[in-house]
Amino acid sequence: MSPAEPAAAPASGGLAAVAAARIAVDTLLDAGVRHVVVSPGSRSAPMAYALAEADAAGRVELLVRTDERSAGFTALGLALSTGAPAAVLTTSGTAVGNLMPAVMEANHAAVPLVVISADRPEELRGTGANQTTVQLDLFGEHVRFAVDVPAGSDPRRAVETALSAATGAFEDTPPGPVQLNLAFRDPLVPAAGDSLPAAAGRSVYRTARNPLALDFPAASADLPERRTVVLAGHDAGPVAEAFARAHGLPLLAEPSSNARFGPNAVGPYRLLLEHFGPDAAQPIERVVLFGRPTLSRPVTELLARADVPSALYQPVPVAWYEPGRRTELPLETLADLADFAGRGSAAWLDAWLLAGAAAQHAVDLVLAGADAATGPSVGAEVWKHSRGQLVLGSSNGIRDVDLAAAPPAEPQATMYANRGLAGIDGTTSTATGIALGGRQETTVLMGDVTFLHDAGGLLLGAGEAEPLLRIVVLNDAGGAIFGLLEHGAVAASGRYGTAVERLFATPQQVDLAALAAAYGVAHRRVGTTAELADALSAPVEGRSIIEVRTDRHRLGELHRAIRAAVATAVEGLPQA
Repeated sequence: MSPAEPAAAPASGGLAAVAAARIAVDTLLDAGVRHVVVSPGSRSAPMAYALAEADAAGRVELLVRTDERSAGFTALGLALSTGAPAAVLTTSGTAVGNLMPAVMEANHAAVPLVVISADRPEELRGTGANQTTVQLDLFGEHVRFAVDVPAGSDPRRAVETALSAATGAFEDTPPGPVQLNLAFRDPLVPAAGDSLPAAAGRSVYRTARNPLALDFPAASADLPERRTVVLAGHDAGPVAEAFARAHGLPLLAEPSSNARFGPNAVGPYRLLLEHFGPDAAQPIERVVLFGRPTLSRPVTELLARADVPSALYQPVPVAWYEPGRRTELPLETLADLADFAGRGSAAWLDAWLLAGAAAQHAVDLVLAGADAATGPSVGAEVWKHSRGQLVLGSSNGIRDVDLAAAPPAEPQATMYANRGLAGIDGTTSTATGIALGGRQETTVLMGDVTFLHDAGGLLLGAGEAEPLLRIVVLNDAGGAIFGLLEHGAVAASGRYGTAVERLFATPQQVDLAALAAAYGVAHRRVGTTAELADALSAPVEGRSIIEVRTDRHRLGELHRAIRAAVATAVEGLPQA
């Protein structure tokens, strides 16, 4: 019997498990799924066999991961880099629960992640049957749609609805994760006469996700002059840069905005907001926001000011806030945004660019004065050398880039970061999915705690595709970010002894070289910025780890020096 023909129905009636799985796979592929990450298991076997048939026919690309959490984040990365829905398949029981972190991130980041959870049939539920629990609605409000498909049923309509929900086809609903809970009865294997089809050539699926710049006509001279700034948060896109340039406004762009470039971009902007505060000669008058701001308290404080009106460009529904819960005025069209923002005077833009250049020079001088590598110097070097795709881990890494990375004239790499919930989990797996989906060299920057949190993401089974992935690990033997928050002052006071160091910094002494060797990944250790620059200049071949050893205990002192140097540099600048 060929794979396209239905298998014999089970004794209880309805479609046989593999026949139903083939329908589900066909429907998934018809809806645009081209990558599926599979974690092995018995109850999910019908889907695994049907996917193997589609893979042999060149219709889908399969990846296999033994750890379901890694599988979920790998699928997330695939969806991010391709812009298409990506699926992850698990067996029943705790396997499904391991997907929760990736599903939560996909929810808040509006990523079309399709969870396919295999399940026991209805007659086994609630009986104590092995690996059986309540799987439907396990993800609660974190999925756009969840459906239970009974064993023996035709899954076509459920799959079609799920993919519509995942890709944002429903009105007023952003894209996001969905759950297909597919129940299967024995037999879970193909019929005796079934076999894989003859291998066929694969059509390489890739959506162009190269760095992009847009060009808008200059703003109308009829618009009023206003002291407006353009804030580009996560996933703002190049539209933010084009709008700022067209309206003659300073651009304050986070690294993962994909808008941190161009003539109006200001690098160390978060250290300059006070310079343009309410008591300045030229105070900020209005704020235009693109994307989601996630990185700095000065930006949060600016957006919270009642005396500074702000507007959010929102042409489509977004997943990261509930309507009515933010203070910005949501505007759907660029024309309305232009009316709100006005246009900047030459003096306004020049004041920001002059301050930005002075601040960037001050930051560079402070970093150049240190022989050893530091978080900000590592962030600046990684930013400068990255091409293709760049992934920034949460915690200090992305903030180091935001502080120290000079905006280029043109975009040099497509930026990614898990800023939906800004967790450190799954970063290596996400980067692996991004690299495999984008099919181009990819660099990921993360701290040592983030790296160790997803050490299992380095595991690739024999024969699995290896990405062009360079992993830069800033190893300061613990979590440095807490020392820059209020906890740093508590630690310095000595009132809690070593509790802050133990409970927040979580010091570690893992041999990263040995860990890399265990997974068969090349490793290089560097200690200075010059050594890092040399390592980053080498071509990306397969997977490699660049470990940068730094000292986190003087990080607070470094940040204070940077703030002081910037304050001195901009203190005497004209604000005419």
